[in-house]
Amino acid sequence: MHPGHLPVRMQLLGEFGVYHSRTPVRVRHCGQRLLAFLGLSRHPVTRSRIAGTLWPESPTAQASASLRATLTRLPRPGGLSLTTNHDAQLTLSDHVEVDVWVCDEQIRRLRASSVQDAAEPEPDDPVSALLNSDVLPLWEQDWVLVERERHRQARLHALERLSICLRQAGRHEEALDMALTAVAGEPLRESAHRRVIEVHLAEGNQAEALRQYAIYRRVLRDELGLSPSEKIRQLLRSALGRSEQLPST
Repeated sequence: MHPGHLPVRMQLLGEFGVYHSRTPVRVRHCGQRLLAFLGLSRHPVTRSRIAGTLWPESPTAQASASLRATLTRLPRPGGLSLTTNHDAQLTLSDHVEVDVWVCDEQIRRLRASSVQDAAEPEPDDPVSALLNSDVLPLWEQDWVLVERERHRQARLHALERLSICLRQAGRHEEALDMALTAVAGEPLRESAHRRVIEVHLAEGNQAEALRQYAIYRRVLRDELGLSPSEKIRQLLRSALGRSEQLPST
């Protein structure tokens, strides 16, 4: 599914936003929390659970009243309801598209695709753009933190897989961009640094490969007091035809 197929789009990657036919829709703060909770839940959620999660410090009756008030104040862009209520459960309406869902679908397709398919995305495939953003990075609620970490790990794995597929297809510039995006997403992630080094080696840029290793070694030492694994050192030794040990600290 590509963005724009449904009349309402909700953005949870980066800043929160709701758009109707690409026009921003104003949503109050409580409404934002409710819509984000439903978007990250993906499945129908009981009203009692929603009320207890979004208003944890309020008595049950008051939390339920706050949920009812929030629902009545939600906008109806183009006359469309943003939520659906069925058997005391709430979910987003069928005409609401969520960018996290779109990104997750692209990641699932990427996992199931062949190397050639992964290296040849459709012209309007949004995966690379969506893979640059975290879920609501400025929100600190527990239910956001859990989903943010799940999505972060999924997108880092996807970026690394894209880098491998693009490198094997000879598309080194794009492969390097995907690998560096993964490094930016988690500078301590060794597998992401390996992807960068592999692209440099594939292009014959041995000095760049050694430079990337030195960057990772320094970051790992300064942040955690650790040394790079034997795996990444062996990658460089094998590629460069070296028998001596590379510096690890």
